[in-house]
Amino acid sequence: MNKQEILFATGNPNKVKEINHLLQGSVYSVKSLKEMGIEEDIPEPFDTLKENAQAKVDYLIKLKGTPCISEDTGLEVKALNGAPGVLSARYAGESKNAADNIRLLLKNLEGINERTARFRTVICYWDGIQYHFFEGIVNGSIAEKPKGVSGFGYDPVFIPENQYRTFAEMTANEKINLSHRSRAFNSFLNFLKKQDD
Repeated sequence: MNKQEILFATGNPNKVKEINHLLQGSVYSVKSLKEMGIEEDIPEPFDTLKENAQAKVDYLIKLKGTPCISEDTGLEVKALNGAPGVLSARYAGESKNAADNIRLLLKNLEGINERTARFRTVICYWDGIQYHFFEGIVNGSIAEKPKGVSGFGYDPVFIPENQYRTFAEMTANEKINLSHRSRAFNSFLNFLKKQDD
């Protein structure tokens, strides 16, 4: 089967791997910034996931002018008024160090019993003519300490609703069945399928 490549505005190989896993069996695959020879970070200057997702797509449109997608994901913690939110990747600084981000998050939640949180992903897809947006949300809570070695980002401290393990304690398939990113990308994939019908 010849795959139709869609440019994906991310430099995160974990995200690329996760999304291509979701796209198995379809005619689509995603290609990362690095695979396109783009090494620099695309700016994410806005206060909302939707605006940042569109900004990354606009960057690729100027460079390539072909159909492309981007996503922006944030961990939103109720007791922290929605933080880290759009700053999730840079919560502890511009180095984007996941372990540092987790340490800061747990420090900011010390002594707080309310640990409700959610992961939210917003996808922006430009089909060559117009923008389309898709959202995926998974509710859950923040663990008292990191557990598990799988996944990436905040996965070691995020426990999805109605589960007892963190994302990092789950297999890739278990996480994909529950995750915010897969929910957003499944909506995107359903949209693509309708276009092919």
